[in-house]
Amino acid sequence: MNWNGRPLLEQFLPSVIQHSEGATVYVADNASSDDSVEFVKTHFPQVKIIQNSSNGGYAKGYNDALKHIDADIYCLLNSDIEVTPNWLTPILTEFKTNPSTAIVQPKILDFKRKSYFEYAGAAGGFIDKYGYPYCRGRIFDTVEEDNGQFDDNCSIFWASGACLFIRKEVFDTLNGFDESYFAHFEEIDLCWRAFNSGRQVRYVGTSKVYHVGGATLKSANPRKTYLNFRNSLFTLTKNANGVLFKIIVIRLILDGIAGLKFLLNLKPTHCVAVLKAHFSFYIHLPILLKQRKHLPKQTGYYQATSIVWSYFIKGKRNF
Repeated sequence: MNWNGRPLLEQFLPSVIQHSEGATVYVADNASSDDSVEFVKTHFPQVKIIQNSSNGGYAKGYNDALKHIDADIYCLLNSDIEVTPNWLTPILTEFKTNPSTAIVQPKILDFKRKSYFEYAGAAGGFIDKYGYPYCRGRIFDTVEEDNGQFDDNCSIFWASGACLFIRKEVFDTLNGFDESYFAHFEEIDLCWRAFNSGRQVRYVGTSKVYHVGGATLKSANPRKTYLNFRNSLFTLTKNANGVLFKIIVIRLILDGIAGLKFLLNLKPTHCVAVLKAHFSFYIHLPILLKQRKHLPKQTGYYQATSIVWSYFIKGKRNF
């Protein structure tokens, strides 16, 4: 997916072309106003281009673009990712040998510090019972060095939208991404709906990519804070099993504490972003409850919650 990202295409598209033998490479452009499209046409004529008529964000952008692609498996790849030799082989092997596998994520390392995991996805994502996501190799802002501890293949709860493989049949059956999200958390929502429908999300540690991270929307941007807090509440309300009212009340308290922390850290715009996120959540709540009523539910998504607490209490780095 590209939006006004010619420098990123110039830097990273060559590695995708070089190391993706047998795959058809597309650039889905979200109505860029720079010369991204012309640049690709001129320098990479073998790449197919899909031009969306508007910038509907990550969610709508992919929903619109994938309607034009006929393939058994989609790879959704950010424009700020460098891929590696033979990165596709273990991914395709996973899909071929395990028919129940619906979604796959490779190991995601930091392009700027290549021996460390990258924040967005790391070695596969999980979620606690209050809807807060975390990853193997990363909890909150702390990332681990890659020493081969996550070179495994295993089931995870969510795959990072920075580099996500999904069967076309599954994407279509789940009706793609929820376009109300615009960006952030939409992949977790998609994976949660896949989980609730009995499908598997897998991590393949023998495939690796390097991600710049934050190339489109920096972590210091209050807009990112707003989308993360709001869309987290959207996802929890739609998909969580159990007594929703209790879970949401606790989330509201915890998010309030987070807002206060932003204020104490002299980040008032981020505190306001949390408040705006909650107001938007209240406005959308009737729609979310209707969606919740019609979506299947499963238990077990927060089975690793206690591990998060042991991480902090015992100082453990791996789990």
